[in-house]
Amino acid sequence: MSVSEETDHRQPAKTQWYDRKNYVFVEFCVEDSKNVDIKIEKFKLIFSCKSADNTELYNNIELYSKVDPNDSRHKRSDRSVTLFMRKIDGKKAWPRLTKDKTKHAWLTVDFDNWRDWHDDDEQMIGLEHYANMLKELKNTGPPPAMDDLDFETLVVSCVPAELKITGKKETLKGFNVILEDTLLFPEGGGQPDDRGFINGIPVLRVTRHGPEAVHFVQSSLEPLSKVQVKIDWERRFDHMQQHSGQHLITAIADLLFGFKTTSWELGRQRSFIELDTPSVMGEQVEALENTVNEKIREHIPVNVRVVSVDDPEVEKVRSRGLPDDHAGPVRIIDIVGIDANMCCGTHVSNLSHLQVIKILGTDKGKKNKTNLIFLAGNRVLKYAEKSYTVEKALTSLLKNGPEEHIEAVDKLQKSVKLLQKNNLNLLRDLALLTAKNFRSDPNKGKLLVLHRKDGDNEFMNIVANEVSAEVVLAFLTVGDEKGAGLFLLAGQVDAVEELGSKVAQILDGKGAGKRGRYQGKANKMSKRPEVEALLQQYVNAMDTKEE
Repeated sequence: MSVSEETDHRQPAKTQWYDRKNYVFVEFCVEDSKNVDIKIEKFKLIFSCKSADNTELYNNIELYSKVDPNDSRHKRSDRSVTLFMRKIDGKKAWPRLTKDKTKHAWLTVDFDNWRDWHDDDEQMIGLEHYANMLKELKNTGPPPAMDDLDFETLVVSCVPAELKITGKKETLKGFNVILEDTLLFPEGGGQPDDRGFINGIPVLRVTRHGPEAVHFVQSSLEPLSKVQVKIDWERRFDHMQQHSGQHLITAIADLLFGFKTTSWELGRQRSFIELDTPSVMGEQVEALENTVNEKIREHIPVNVRVVSVDDPEVEKVRSRGLPDDHAGPVRIIDIVGIDANMCCGTHVSNLSHLQVIKILGTDKGKKNKTNLIFLAGNRVLKYAEKSYTVEKALTSLLKNGPEEHIEAVDKLQKSVKLLQKNNLNLLRDLALLTAKNFRSDPNKGKLLVLHRKDGDNEFMNIVANEVSAEVVLAFLTVGDEKGAGLFLLAGQVDAVEELGSKVAQILDGKGAGKRGRYQGKANKMSKRPEVEALLQQYVNAMDTKEE
């Protein structure tokens, strides 16, 4: 705890300080305190709170060097405060927390310099913990960019390659790059690959070829040259949350109900777990969701262990088997006291970093299996935000509260169905009347051309049925006159067969013909005058032959 300046009573707080290239982490204990307030200024850190007996406590500490308050954050937990302070001079190392070599009596500072963190596995795991925590800081806006988590390595090889874009016919030309080591995860184990940059060049895909991670980029890199690798942290952290969430759901589903996981997929918006059961009851889904969120609140560590493939422990952990081309040690993800599983993917270091898990429901899977659909972490927050936006919009449109939305929409749907039924009846009557007027017209010709914007296929067919005996050709269209719509060419069989495909071509559409009818979709209704001219020319030619 901090201590009041008005008293000589000192209560040193265990404080840890982590110096990085572009930022400094400070974490100190505030146990049994309330009304904690942190202010980060350019050269000063101001701390205030109240003790358990309501004594007001205040301290400030002059920082070693200048920081950017607008890009600094802090997070309060039950027992500590963690601060993230962005250095103005990223090249300057901080040998201590302040320029004053005398330690503050109210802080017991652990001066631990992390500039060489990449040389120490334990320190690297610790940095990942603080990086994850940084994503959760929300009191002053979005978290700072993690653009200084740099990684330097060597280019092993760079060869020309092509990348086919999923879902598109497009193929990109570029290079497959293999690095001596990498931060970027290649797709595998149900998890998509990472994105990032090599010397500022975007990495568009990372795949695994045997033991190697292959990075696709669109600029050549010189073999044996040193390069800086940066990761798309937002994408990585999202994948960490979803993948660790899957491990937790899988373990609890097995523990509670004996449901085994046979596969899973991390989707762009939502993920699913394939369970080896023909059905999952609603109360089971509820129990599963409640239990996994209880485990998240228990702040359970998630540890990573690497063991040899012949280690007896390998036989004791959950696994769907190793890839055929696997070589080297085995990686085990251990959710302490809950699950141990062989996995190559990226994970959070504590279940609390998952924030929350929401199970959206289930779908019928293949071969008597069930797909469990879920969201974890920030995806739940985005889903809630989107749902609330939709709720506000519906409230405005329907002029009632959220609890009445379903009833109001049900009434609207019934009204729409009734209006549609009445509209169809009116269109049928209108079609019959249109045909009757044409038949009774003493000046009618052998060609009928008719367009109705709000018509449909049934309208056109009714008119065609009623006038087919009166004309050589009937050209009927419905839809937007300047956009797309439907067309129908009806009449004498020979005439329709000769002209049907030509009409479709003029209208930039497609159609099909049968027994004196040729109909389909028109993409350019504005071309109708050209069709009318073609048909009129045909009818005139027929009249000339008859004469």
